[in-house]
Formats: sequence, C-alpha cells, structure tokens
Amino acid sequence: MRELAGKTAFVTGGASGIGFALGRAFAEAGMKVMLADVESDALAAAVNSLHNVGPGVRGIDCDVADAASVERAAKATFDAFGNVHIVCNNAGVAAGGGIDEIALDSWRWVIDVNLLGVVHGIRAFLPHMRAHGEGGHIVNTASMAGMQSGLGFSPYTASKFAVVGMSEGLAPQLAPFGIGVSVLCPGFVRTRIGESGRNRPDQYGAAQVPEPGSATAMLVAMVDEMIRNGIDPADVAARVLAAIRANELYVFTHPEMRTEVENRFTAITTAFDRAAAPV
Repeated sequence: MRELAGKTAFVTGGASGIGFALGRAFAEAGMKVMLADVESDALAAAVNSLHNVGPGVRGIDCDVADAASVERAAKATFDAFGNVHIVCNNAGVAAGGGIDEIALDSWRWVIDVNLLGVVHGIRAFLPHMRAHGEGGHIVNTASMAGMQSGLGFSPYTASKFAVVGMSEGLAPQLAPFGIGVSVLCPGFVRTRIGESGRNRPDQYGAAQVPEPGSATAMLVAMVDEMIRNGIDPADVAARVLAAIRANELYVFTHPEMRTEVENRFTAITTAFDRAAAPV
C-alpha cells in the first residue's frame, strides 16, 4: 500500500507506546484512525491529543483478549469510517516467567493478549478487507523475543515466536488478495510494557512477584532498565509505515541485534549438518 491518505487504520494498544505512535503517524499521513485500548482514560487523552494532527481520529474501548470485544470494535470502526485498510494488532503485555515458579495464570494472560489478541484482530477484520477488494495491510507486533530466546523460558517469548510464525504463514495466503502482512520485531522501546500488570484482569489472579535476588528478578530489572533507555516509539512507527508502503514482511528496529539471530540460525544449520552425517 503506497497511498495511505484517505484510507483507514485500526490500531490496538493505541493509547500509549508503539500503538499511539502508529496512530499519530497514520494521522499525519492523512489516514482516518481508530485507536483501540483497554485503558479508557488514557485512550480518551490519546485521541484528544491527536485532534490537531488529523480530525479523523477516534477511540474505542477494546480488550483484545475478548473476541466479542474486538468484534464490537471492528463494527464501530466500519460504522465510523467505512472500509478499513490497515489493521495493527499491536496490544501486548508481559509477565514474569522463568523456572523458579511457573505461574499458569500468567501464561494464560500473556497468551490470551499477545497471541489470541492477534487472532481475534485478524478474524474480525480479514473477511471485511477481502470483501471490499481495495487491498490493505496487516501489521502484527511481535518482538525480537520472537526471533531469539534471550529472555529465556517465558510466556512473552512463547507468544512472540507464535506471532512471527503466524505472520509468516499468513503473508503468502493474503498476497493474492492484495493484502500485505508485516511482523514487527522491535528491540527495546520506551513503552509501558514493563507496567503491564496495571491492566491485568482479576480472572488471571495477582501478578507474580519474583523472589528478590532470583534469576528471574535480575532479568526483570535488566529488561526494565533497557526499556527505559530504549528507542523512541516514533522511530518504530516510521519503520512500520515504510514497511507497509514497501510490502515488507519483517520489520526490525535494532540492527545491532542481528548477531543474536545469526547465532540461532547457525545453531540450527549446524544441527542439520549433523543430521546429514552418518550416526
């Protein structure tokens, strides 16, 4: 999709971070934008702050873990703007993982938001996008944690690997319909992902607090520091817009992380070499 002006974009997690930056970038490109988020007050403030950027910016309360909520948000977007051309399944959360204590509620919450939230977005918008025949683009936010397992055994890593694989499988299936697919794999970005627990529903229980001094606690502290020193979400949004216009599948933001991915690929190809050798 090279021409964005006059088209419509739907963005989950749109009240802050990467989602808000995407909404701003789309509005600046002349698009109509529906920001969706589970935080009502933050969403209202985000929409209000973009009124001077583009008049066609609205907000809708949406819990991506709830398929019905996403469907309602999709209908509200169709009613407000007509055809939707870009869907950004961006909302995401993080919760403690590790092997010290495997909290099933945390796994369910992260998978419900990070993985099923993407499924719900595709399910709610894809039939509409195929039907209107004007082409479009789907952007699924994964992470560098979906390309290499530096964060260890965690629901976040598992969910992001799944989003990468799902996006890779979706792209060739949608190409004949003129619908592109990008999977966004950023490194550390200045967002509130480290404060995900503020939106954790009661059904998933209380957030797990790592034991002080444990390996999990040290990893969480290290990641929090890297997020605070991360890149500006606006830089990520600029990369995404360029990828949409060029129909690029993979969107990376931190070229210095290339070595980590190459090390994984080297280990994989070495294992294939062993498989080819006589036992």
